[in-house]
Amino acid sequence: MKRNVVTTTPFDDQKPGTSGLRKKVAVFQAANYLENFVQAVFDTIFDTAAAPPGSTLVLGGDGRYFNREAIQVILRMAAANGFGKVLVGQGGILSTPAASCVIRKYGCYGGIILSASHNPGGPEGDFGIKYNTGNGGPAPEKITAAIYARSRVLASYRIVEAPAVALDSIGSQSLGEMCVEVIDPVADYAELMESLFDFDVIRNLIGSGFRLCFDAMHAVTGPYAREILERRLGAAPGTVINGVPLPDFGQGHPDPNLTYAHQLVAIMYGADAASTPDFGAASDGDGDRNMILGRGFFVTPSDSLAVIAANAALVPGYASGLAGIARSMPTSAAADRVAEKLGVPCYETPTGWKFFGNLMDAGKVTLCGEESFGTGSSHVREKDGLWAVLFWLNILAKRRLSVEQIVSRHWAEFGRNIYSRHDYEALPADVAAGVMAQVRGRFAELPGCRLGDYRVKFCDDFSYVDPIDGSLSTGQGLRVGFEDGSRIVFRISGTGTEGATLRIYLEAIEPDPARHQVDAQQALAGLIEIAQDLAQLKQRTGREQPTVIT
Repeated sequence: MKRNVVTTTPFDDQKPGTSGLRKKVAVFQAANYLENFVQAVFDTIFDTAAAPPGSTLVLGGDGRYFNREAIQVILRMAAANGFGKVLVGQGGILSTPAASCVIRKYGCYGGIILSASHNPGGPEGDFGIKYNTGNGGPAPEKITAAIYARSRVLASYRIVEAPAVALDSIGSQSLGEMCVEVIDPVADYAELMESLFDFDVIRNLIGSGFRLCFDAMHAVTGPYAREILERRLGAAPGTVINGVPLPDFGQGHPDPNLTYAHQLVAIMYGADAASTPDFGAASDGDGDRNMILGRGFFVTPSDSLAVIAANAALVPGYASGLAGIARSMPTSAAADRVAEKLGVPCYETPTGWKFFGNLMDAGKVTLCGEESFGTGSSHVREKDGLWAVLFWLNILAKRRLSVEQIVSRHWAEFGRNIYSRHDYEALPADVAAGVMAQVRGRFAELPGCRLGDYRVKFCDDFSYVDPIDGSLSTGQGLRVGFEDGSRIVFRISGTGTEGATLRIYLEAIEPDPARHQVDAQQALAGLIEIAQDLAQLKQRTGREQPTVIT
């Protein structure tokens, strides 16, 4: 078997973000583009010219277009770079949390995950790749920065010439001196879930007539949800809808929110309550995000984290207590009050799961959450959509209340953080930057000013010193905080591949139980008006309303 060193041209546009490298499929299909990035990863993570003897790599993706082709390239490059073994999901499938699970369970050197998360797929869609370290979590900034630097000077890459590896049959095969082991992508993850949650009590709930609907959005969690929800927990066949992963996600947008999970929303908000399921949930392209719905009731991701934390003692895997809670800065402060009552710390971090990973590795936190529909815990080092669904089912099975009742009682105890996110997608980059500059330019005059019904307490550009490694992250989002605890946050998201996504986060504190059922957009109307005025949104973007409201 021939091992080649292929000449390549350095790229200057490959800088990976917090979620790895994401581009249009056509960009990855260009000559040497994928190879350049993969070799930059290998060159960065090895102290020598090849993997340490016996090193094992985990490899898989969400099944989107170009997934199989990319896996074949990476396998051949892994063999040329000295890996002893690669564990690859059957059919090239491996959800992001499952990949983290496998890395940790088998003590692997690291993993390569192929996904653009919740972005659309297909030939005209998006593709992505990221490296996860031996703790199972996304590579920290110092590694992603080194990968980027290496990709800009790389002159060649190593690859073996070999026939395609058979991905559809579980078992081992050789690729040169390297072993490729095709594994069941669901088994290890399902075993981990069964160790954390009380499957017996959930089975009893489902057996009592409790009905649920899980929308896999033709993405990676279909096989996982069918195995766990339908086969192991006894939910009726058909509980999992859109359960077959497709390269183009059925021409849908695999983002579990009220806009894109429209089929599930229609089911859960059905006119006939008698035929509406008791519980609804959805997950995204690579399985790390979740949306939770009750009958005609939406649970914000911020509230979901707070409710999970407040009820964690009901779940076997968390019954001994929480070390702490962490949330991203744009996520509402609902979890903070739960942490205060539990007597555990609550950390506010930049957006990006790798910041949580440091805290989890140090034993500082157990539960983590982001407002962007990501929730998880120290069981892996990624957010985990199906884990959150099972956590909710375990709570529902123990408390025997509806989703809405559980959230309403939570608000009665802790107060309600009325919360919403307004996304302005696919803006020209200069327009999004102009909005941020406009807001930043107002900061000097704002503290102490009254804007509508709110008096400004502070304004800042959020920065974070990691308490574990001391690293500094700046420019993480513009915050306008008010004296009553309400706030507005402006941030440009790094998850898109087309234009820029401007996100505006709005949070108002409502302690009065009599007002807890108020519509969020109505309750936030004053803050929405302030945000539009501060940013000159309509004038600068030409948009009358956000693309997505959650």
